[in-house]
Amino acid sequence: MRKVTATRYVTPLREGGSLPAIIEADDDGLYVLKFRGAGQGAKALIAELIAGEIARAIGLLVPEIVLVELDGGLSRTEEDPEIHDLIKSSAGINLALDYLPGSVMFNPIADTVDENLASKIVWFDAYVSNVDRTIRNTNMLVWHKRLWLIDHGASLYFHHTWDNYLEKSREPFSLVKDHVLLKNAKFLKEADEELFATITHEIIKKILNDIPDSWLNGDSIFKNANEYREAYFEYLMKRLESPRLFFKEALHGK
Repeated sequence: MRKVTATRYVTPLREGGSLPAIIEADDDGLYVLKFRGAGQGAKALIAELIAGEIARAIGLLVPEIVLVELDGGLSRTEEDPEIHDLIKSSAGINLALDYLPGSVMFNPIADTVDENLASKIVWFDAYVSNVDRTIRNTNMLVWHKRLWLIDHGASLYFHHTWDNYLEKSREPFSLVKDHVLLKNAKFLKEADEELFATITHEIIKKILNDIPDSWLNGDSIFKNANEYREAYFEYLMKRLESPRLFFKEALHGK
């Protein structure tokens, strides 16, 4: 995963609950930055990284995810005290997605989605327990007539409490019933067969190795960052074991 350095704070995106922002980096690119010092802290960034890269690995479109080195000194020119404090408290490694200029939010009334693609997105969101793909908040962008997935920080919510995490991996995902694309997901069985086979041990290991060590701390049951990664690995692989209750819940939800 690429790493860039933030050089300029451009503007806040106030529609996001955690106050993400558009920033410019030392590669002259524009990115939507997710701050480590916001709301759910590093866990939201971890979920964003893991879920986003799994989506990419199974063929779904996600803007490039990069690690961003943020200097707390960028807060000096910011007059808004909330933003000033957020930048300062997020000094260090953060996460950002490539900014897609001219993209528009997916409109479930005006926009249509291919049934095969809808089925894959529903399967993926059920796998990573993404609560944030509803009609009220689709977290999908249309850019160059293609559908892009964004904002996965609310996924993998099991990691906010690690108790019995392997047992939690076998739980269904009842909130799939509220998924904005569920009614259009006509090929869930086919999606399950294809995507289950796509997610390999090697893919998950590679994704987890991209998580910065500095994000993996704060839970007393783990001694070091490698133990964290192993726990995520166990959870994600065990969730794929048959019977995949998250998949069956999606079928039932239809």
